[in-house]
Amino acid sequence: MKIIIIGSVASGTSFATKARRNSERATITLYDKDTDISYAVCGIPYAVGGEVGDFDELTPRNAKWFKARHNVDVHTSHEVLRIDHAIKTVWVKNLLTGEIFEDHYDLLVFATGARYQTPEVFLGHDFDNVFQVRNIQSGKVIKSYIATHQPKTAVIVGAGYIGLEMAEQLKAQGIDVTVLQRGQHPMPHLDWDMSIRIEDEMRKQGIHFRPEETIAEVSGTTRLESAVTTKGEVLEADLYIIATGVLPNTALATSIGVDLGETGAIVTDSTMQTNLEGVYAVGDVAESFHVITGKPIYRPMATTANKMGRIAGDAMTGGTLRFQGILGTGILRFFDLTIAQTGLTEKEALGEGYDVAVLFNIKPDKPAYMAGQEMVIKAIADKQTHRILGVQIIGPQGVDKRIDVFASTITLGVKAEDLFHMDLAYAPPFSTTKDAVAYTGMALTNALNTAPLMTAQELLALQAKQTDMTIIDTRTAESYAEGHIPEAVHIPLTALREESAKLDKAKLTIVYCYKGVAGNAAQNILRHEGFKAVYNLTGGKDHYQEIVKQGKRDDQELK
Repeated sequence: MKIIIIGSVASGTSFATKARRNSERATITLYDKDTDISYAVCGIPYAVGGEVGDFDELTPRNAKWFKARHNVDVHTSHEVLRIDHAIKTVWVKNLLTGEIFEDHYDLLVFATGARYQTPEVFLGHDFDNVFQVRNIQSGKVIKSYIATHQPKTAVIVGAGYIGLEMAEQLKAQGIDVTVLQRGQHPMPHLDWDMSIRIEDEMRKQGIHFRPEETIAEVSGTTRLESAVTTKGEVLEADLYIIATGVLPNTALATSIGVDLGETGAIVTDSTMQTNLEGVYAVGDVAESFHVITGKPIYRPMATTANKMGRIAGDAMTGGTLRFQGILGTGILRFFDLTIAQTGLTEKEALGEGYDVAVLFNIKPDKPAYMAGQEMVIKAIADKQTHRILGVQIIGPQGVDKRIDVFASTITLGVKAEDLFHMDLAYAPPFSTTKDAVAYTGMALTNALNTAPLMTAQELLALQAKQTDMTIIDTRTAESYAEGHIPEAVHIPLTALREESAKLDKAKLTIVYCYKGVAGNAAQNILRHEGFKAVYNLTGGKDHYQEIVKQGKRDDQELK
């Protein structure tokens, strides 16, 4: 059996090694037009910034290693030009010698990855100070340019994973960074009421963020001298990074009749086989499906690519592995923040027709006496089934541990009530006795059963309509005097039982504290006192103020 794989980064090499482990009889040949294989794409920004000492650390394996270790023939600098699936033949060009030759296969694997979305305004230009983070060589070129030209200013187009990672790394080298984003907020995979915290970090770190703005015109010959944005602003920078996302690299596959799915990536079955028998697709060129909705999703990630490659390599050689979908889990370090997400966002859940409970849980990763710092956890649950649908977390530390717990539990379909019963590890250097994960389950369970929550946006909407309601600030008198939510009356938690008799029990009532814990206690008191509709402001005044602050910024931009 002869297997040909086209592409050799994460999925292609993962496929080859698994297929070889299952079968010593197969002949496995891998072609890639790049010079490097099996490299860590996600590490490139850190090598550009010097946090990774040498690019060689991102390319620990080469063709010789694969041949010796796995008896896989890897040919770099070889481009597959054409395929005739009827006779199972590929035509390959050696990019070093120019030679074109034929090769034959029994089984074919597309691991051709993704191509970068280059804004139309840059097409046809070859500016020497405009870069994309494509592969190892592109990273080396960027680093060399910085070392040679010592740029003082940089413009990054795109505020996704790569854009923010590059912003961090360039700023760390003393470069003044401006980030343009087509949308209103960075990290569009997050809900906006979480991504505004990234904007706060940008201001703190001196990154100039320009939302709803991108480059419309460019001028220069060999060098991009200046750019005009969609808002008519003229930008001049020493260095430009284009980080506007990727699209599946499907041209070669579609040339032989491989079908694409709803997302524009190649559609496969659970073995990663395409509509053509004996033809497989893995990695960034292939479409995934969502664990929760079962619907197609395109979320190119290295973890998914490796998983797909292993599954296809196993299935193709008689194994039982099958693809079970993804949650789109992702994580990012951005200066002092860790930003993570898994499952559905609130926007996505609502779009899928779920009636959701939304919790903002602000909790430290470990006790204050062990230098714990607060994480903001946004959790989404289905009101009907109580299943956890998605979680987003932003904080200085402890985020990675929690997002992985949530990703695991969401994959298994757990309910909010289940989170409290999980036997998570505890010691003061690592967590609190009621870990933030367990507390998320407790608070969501309350919200789903007896103690409903209200988001800051919902309260602001009620205030805008001048709804007749009672808003109670349960904090101390000093805290209330320093600042409180408009129209709120002050009744400290300790006095609420007595003072509640003076309130209208039939009126809509919202209680709040700093972050939500005392608010829940106040909510329980009022429920037991016979109040008909009492809500706790999730995330408390702290989160409310973040939302208000964003609204004020938007108003200022409009002016």
